[in-house]
Amino acid sequence: MSLLRPLLLDVVPTIQQTAALALGRLANYNDDLAEAVVKGDILPQLVYSLAEQNRFYKKAAAFVLRAVGKHSPQLAQAIVDCGALDTLVICLEDFDPGVKEAAAWALGYIARHNAELSQAVVDAGAVPLLVLCIQEPEIALKRIAASTLSDTAKHSPELAQTVVDAGAVAHLAQMILNPDAKLKHQVLSALSQIAKHSVDLAEMVVEAEIFPVVLTCLKDKDEYVKKNACTLIREIAKHTPELSQLVVNAGGVAAVIDCIGSCKGNTRLPGIMMLGYVAAHSENLAMAVIISKAVPQLSVCLSEEPEDHIKAAAAWALGQIGRHTPEHARAVAVTNTLPVLLSLYMSTESSEDLQVKSKKAIKNILQKCTYLPALEPFLYDAPPNILKHVVGQFSKVLPHDSKARRLFVTSGGLKKVQEIKAEPGSLLQDYINSINNCYPEEIVRYYSPGYSDTLLQRVDSYQPLIN
Repeated sequence: MSLLRPLLLDVVPTIQQTAALALGRLANYNDDLAEAVVKGDILPQLVYSLAEQNRFYKKAAAFVLRAVGKHSPQLAQAIVDCGALDTLVICLEDFDPGVKEAAAWALGYIARHNAELSQAVVDAGAVPLLVLCIQEPEIALKRIAASTLSDTAKHSPELAQTVVDAGAVAHLAQMILNPDAKLKHQVLSALSQIAKHSVDLAEMVVEAEIFPVVLTCLKDKDEYVKKNACTLIREIAKHTPELSQLVVNAGGVAAVIDCIGSCKGNTRLPGIMMLGYVAAHSENLAMAVIISKAVPQLSVCLSEEPEDHIKAAAAWALGQIGRHTPEHARAVAVTNTLPVLLSLYMSTESSEDLQVKSKKAIKNILQKCTYLPALEPFLYDAPPNILKHVVGQFSKVLPHDSKARRLFVTSGGLKKVQEIKAEPGSLLQDYINSINNCYPEEIVRYYSPGYSDTLLQRVDSYQPLIN
């Protein structure tokens, strides 16, 4: 480092550039070396030269700043403290697209850390110039500028509003159909980071007419484009029933379900969550999700995804779909999802989050489920805390359904209920009493444990009448 520093002031321009590149590569390697660049008092030197020198040197100097700033908020702050932001913003207006790109990249690596650093980038006047950069013809410059806008907008609604006020949304929305996959995924990411903060910001993004064009991205060959498109739709749908309805009307739910079917792993996650958010808002929206055949697709994710956090998201989404009415619960129950949820909840190998989400989903669905064939297996397998909900559902349905009462006897359900040991006076005991009250007393006695012994005792003590 100490040998390279004087070379930054060498009379030969190529030596200056090469020295800067070498420093950049060292700083890029790890945070200790980046720290050494800061401690070696090299930054003020670079910032000074950044304003004075030719385009090759500017690119190399911006590369060093980016390489230092990427490691931590503290190192990025050191760059801000030595006055680099104003100079980098001036570079955004440079004639050479390569210099603009290097400057935008360095600004993005500073802004991504936290809201304070991002605000510093905004205060230096970077945002309007970045919006101009996304309109330039060079694809590489468009990509980096979109990425930097995304990193600026992500921290807070105020920062996102700054990006919106600079007119970024309309220009980003026009690039959703650009053939370049890397650009598309940066553009979709930037729109997501704006839309996620509030209803107003999400509406701004929708008003830029991203539907139905964004749905074509769900069929893209590139996994990142698919994932970011699902994320964008999720960030819009989550806010209000009206925004979710808009997504449904545009065909967004069906398109996301197809997308989940066509990919694997983490790419599926935002789509799964989006279906849960839409279904959570209202009965009608949950029904729209069911009609689009989401439940079988989510069941597939639940059983075949190896990662617990994806299973947990699918469990949560199924719970949101099934929790509204008996009709909704039945739509989930008929796909044989409940036993899978139960085994995930009971499994010691499941993560804590997956156990919690599976249990919550089972409860949500059970409390509305009146489809008895799906409930019956739970009488035999469920732990006590879930069993009470199952018995509770039987106690609601059986009094009003004579066919179900008969079936409950022949299938062995009534016998099983008599074997449950409930605390006297508990809710579970009340449910069992309600079920028993649906049948004649001798039937209940007949299926109670120990009844056959009682009969045998009566045989022993019976004195036949002898003529």
